[in-house]
Amino acid sequence: MNIRKSILIRVYLAFGLMVFGALLVFGKLLHLQYVDGGEWRAMVDSLTIRERLIEAARGNIYSNDGSLLATSVPEYELRFDAMSIPAEESDVFNSKVDSLAGQLASHFGDKSARQYLAQLKNARAKKARYMLLKRNVSHQDLKVVKGFPLFHSFKEGKKRYSTSLVTVRENKRILPFTNLAARTIGYKNTKGDTVLVGLEGAYGSYIDGKSGSQLMQRIAGGVWVPVSREVEVAPVDGSDIISTLDVNMQDMAQRALEKQLIASDADNGCVILMEVKTGEVRAIANFTRDGEGVFREKYNYAIAQGADPGSTFKLASYLALLDDGLVDTSTRVDIGNGTYKVPSHTIKDSHAPKKSVLSVKEAFEESSNVGVAKLVHAHYGENPGKYTAKLHHFGLGQPLGLQIPGEVKPWVKTPDSRTWSKLSLVQMAYGYELRLTPLQMLAFYNAVANDGKMVAPLFVKEIRHLGNTVERFQARVISKQIASKTAIDKVQGMLEGVMTEGTGKKLSSPLYSSAGKTGTAQMNDGARGYGARRYQSSFAGYFPAENPKYSMIVVIRNPRKGYYGGAIAGPVFKELADMVYANDLSLHGTFAARKVNVAGAKTPLTLGGSKEASNAVYEALGFHPTAWTALAQPTDSSAKGVPFVEVQIKEGIVPNVLGMGLSDAVFTMENAGFKTKVSGRGRVVTQSLVAGVKLKAGTPIVLALN
Repeated sequence: MNIRKSILIRVYLAFGLMVFGALLVFGKLLHLQYVDGGEWRAMVDSLTIRERLIEAARGNIYSNDGSLLATSVPEYELRFDAMSIPAEESDVFNSKVDSLAGQLASHFGDKSARQYLAQLKNARAKKARYMLLKRNVSHQDLKVVKGFPLFHSFKEGKKRYSTSLVTVRENKRILPFTNLAARTIGYKNTKGDTVLVGLEGAYGSYIDGKSGSQLMQRIAGGVWVPVSREVEVAPVDGSDIISTLDVNMQDMAQRALEKQLIASDADNGCVILMEVKTGEVRAIANFTRDGEGVFREKYNYAIAQGADPGSTFKLASYLALLDDGLVDTSTRVDIGNGTYKVPSHTIKDSHAPKKSVLSVKEAFEESSNVGVAKLVHAHYGENPGKYTAKLHHFGLGQPLGLQIPGEVKPWVKTPDSRTWSKLSLVQMAYGYELRLTPLQMLAFYNAVANDGKMVAPLFVKEIRHLGNTVERFQARVISKQIASKTAIDKVQGMLEGVMTEGTGKKLSSPLYSSAGKTGTAQMNDGARGYGARRYQSSFAGYFPAENPKYSMIVVIRNPRKGYYGGAIAGPVFKELADMVYANDLSLHGTFAARKVNVAGAKTPLTLGGSKEASNAVYEALGFHPTAWTALAQPTDSSAKGVPFVEVQIKEGIVPNVLGMGLSDAVFTMENAGFKTKVSGRGRVVTQSLVAGVKLKAGTPIVLALN
């Protein structure tokens, strides 16, 4: 083969290889473009453009009386686009940046105008498009800031410039009443493991709403900025929750509980107030010791802490005996000297008995451990399963199925239980070897108050979206009749007897009737058992006794200054019941029925004050005010009319407040512009400035009351 032919072969071979390689590259390009193109484009987009979720405003939580318990308020990040004005038009930027720096410094007060100016100019020099200026800015602050130079669109000459302000909205959850029912309101923690607590957690699917979205683009330096200032998909705000809680009752409950926890030097405690017919929980307070004399809401003991209920459980034992027809309230039981020996144990009453033989009613009123243990053992000793089956029939062995998470399953053992022993029956009779939460115990008492009908406690009554009802909740009936009407009537009488003749006698009120049961139980301290002698004090009951509207339970754990239920938990029951009675006029009956002016008796002296306010009171009481003209002293106090002295208030003119009560006198003086100082109590008998004199606003005046 000659040299020429050899060279041509080599050239053709090289050219063929080059053409083949080119065809392979071209084919690969076509494959990438038309076969794998979508996948690669998506990958590129994911690295340079992504979608940011715009959080929806969570729905509000309201109390039963319309007060706001939890809400979301917007907070903003303020960012600065230093290049919203083109680089070649820096003179426009420079003409306004000094003023912007000054207004930022004046409004926020965290930096000087010089520091803000340096920060803004530095962002301009670096051509920053998304420089962080401020975090956690309120909506009110944002409205002000939007009026600052460069932070709103403006026209310079014939050219219009867009705003340099970029805002990022976030929603902050706040509780307007801070710690009021904080554990029941709860929270939703989605950082790490999702934690659902209270109403916030249970109704998150309603409250959360639907998030919106906005496209973000990555620019130099790895910073993500919005592709557009507008939101692509607008968020849908969450629905509102209408709870059953009453703000005033909740506040009363927390104050009464906290005061007693401090007084008794206890570890923790809870109180629950519930409407009998509806099961609606009006107040639920839980406090934990967080330092000497300091208690905070940290744990929901009411629904999540099961324990031996102690003597409050005796109601269930007596109801079982009565419903099975084994005893009557007059049945006698011999309690001897207040001790009862059973295998390997001696049951003792907390106090030496006044007499050795008591009726069933008396044994309950005096909270005799021996009495109930003897009766239960005598009638169920041969068939303990009949007793435990009755307890389960009452609904005590099953969870209540609450609307909020965290309920502990109750434990009411049976003879088939692994831990059943010869002692179990008599121990259960007076509230041991059981595990019930305070709310589960209250539901049982509420059923007795409700003539045997057991309803599940209700925390949420309605869900609304944009003012329209989405879902409404009614009381869920657990059992239409836990026991016979006869048996229920008898235990109702026994509960009333506790308040009139028994351990709750000191807790009764002359204004309204009540029914209840004291409870004292030794707390099981784990491996140490009951040897540590730590106690749980409780009181459960309802009021008014003749027509119950509210049921309540109070549980205080490990009080160090006393431990009997009547002395530790009872005062909380009485204080809260007194306050509820004073505020709930439906418990008082009609004014006409109260006969405030029987047989034409003289009416109380009417003091001077506001005509409108007094007139409203008179009309409500059935009186017809007359003689509204100024009188030196009321002369007609017959049932036909009530004379009145109306006070005229003129700013700068000293009014006459003689004879007024303190609140009216201070109101009148302050509205006239005078600074009031008070001594004594009762009615105003002297005032240091003469009525009718014109004086400078703010002049001090001393009022003496007797």
